[in-house]
Amino acid sequence: MAKVKMKTNRSAAKRFKVTANGKIMHKKAGKSHLLRKKSRKTKRHLKKYKEIFAGFYDHVAKIIPYKF
Repeated sequence: MAKVKMKTNRSAAKRFKVTANGKIMHKKAGKSHLLRKKSRKTKRHLKKYKEIFAGFYDHVAKIIPYKF
């Protein structure tokens, strides 16, 4: 029986990045529109990537198997 390759979830692959240390990072929400009312500081902090919640690691690692 041939070994079956797992398919990567393409939408997840575009949303998550894996660091050299194996952390899964995502972009913060809220930077796409309605920026006029947000302060300069808020917009600056929304630029940064953030590590995902620990409870989601297993699920995200399963849907992007070849990023690790």
